[in-house]
Amino acid sequence: MKNKVRCSWCEKDDLYRDYHDNEWGNPVYDDDKLFEFLVLETFQAGLSWYTILKKRDNFRKAFDNFDYKKVAKYGDKEVEELMQDAGIIRNGLKIKGTIANAIAFMEVQKEFGSFSKYIWGFTGGKPIDNNVKKMSDVKATTPLSDEISKDLKKRGFKFVGSTVVYAHMQATGMVNDHVAECWKKN
Repeated sequence: MKNKVRCSWCEKDDLYRDYHDNEWGNPVYDDDKLFEFLVLETFQAGLSWYTILKKRDNFRKAFDNFDYKKVAKYGDKEVEELMQDAGIIRNGLKIKGTIANAIAFMEVQKEFGSFSKYIWGFTGGKPIDNNVKKMSDVKATTPLSDEISKDLKKRGFKFVGSTVVYAHMQATGMVNDHVAECWKKN
């Protein structure tokens, strides 16, 4: 697998290559998986994605396998337990933000039938191909990520600035930012 031409950002090691080859940019329409990426992107704010990927299994255990229905019910006891968990990023604001996001996530589901219908509605239900020639062409935000961020915040979501939203869009395949020569481009 090391001989494949990939996006340059993922050539750090096998963890990154595996993530790139098997997840990044694959369209995700499943609410459970969308929530998982939302949690991970929330914690990634201000940190490297690599740091989050290394701790992903710890996050999965700490947040009840990313079960938003359970996370929405977390109270002070769970927040304190998470603050003591050295396996995750122990940031109280992000932990509380994740709980708020689980609640808001379920409100969106009630309104739209699923979070997937809501979030993919911004792209007409299919990925946007940005026809990236080289990694330097990839932007951290776009007018669409600005729009989605604003709407998520209006709905009570936390830690969903435009950069976080765009990273979520890339991770869940809402946008295709694989470079032209990457084997996953098409």
